[in-house]
Amino acid sequence: MKKIGIAVIVIGVIALFAMLVISLYNGLVKKEEAVQAAWSQVENVYQRRMDLIPNLVNTVKGAADFEQATLQEVVAARASATRVQVDPSRLTEESLSRFQEAQDALGSSLSRLLVSVERYPDLKASQNFRDLQAQLEGTENRITVERRKFNEAVRSYNTSLRRFPSNILAGLFGFEKKAYFEAEEGAGQAPEVEFDFGGTEEAR
Repeated sequence: MKKIGIAVIVIGVIALFAMLVISLYNGLVKKEEAVQAAWSQVENVYQRRMDLIPNLVNTVKGAADFEQATLQEVVAARASATRVQVDPSRLTEESLSRFQEAQDALGSSLSRLLVSVERYPDLKASQNFRDLQAQLEGTENRITVERRKFNEAVRSYNTSLRRFPSNILAGLFGFEKKAYFEAEEGAGQAPEVEFDFGGTEEAR
């Protein structure tokens, strides 16, 4: 009877340990999936910005004597950003840095384009341009929001990797630290330009 009691205790301890391991493993998987889902949203909003650019370029290109070099810079930056792809299962500092650099360059070229438009009253008054401007500003706001959500998901995941005993389990099953999206303050954001129907403008 004593041996049976010991056996029951041993089996119970093993069962509890197995449940702990399963719980920790599933928790890490869930948080890793959350990071990948958050990254997918980041990519979606950046793609939205890139999808708007051809229409913006075509609209601006119709303005007489508009600076061609500025347009070409935007087109080139968009092409460069499109080529940079990130594997969501391997969000390393290197891959995220390349993505961020390309997107920041695109954002900067867009900012210069929109500043240049200030010198073209007829273009600024165009309803098509106004609509595109509003869509771009909304997209930039979404980019900021989704980057913050992504960083929050990464922070939660990385914290779990460092905590005991999940840090031991993470090493055994190959869970790796994820990189943060660390854009410079204001990077990739278009300047806010307000238009009124009297033809005056205020750029902030």
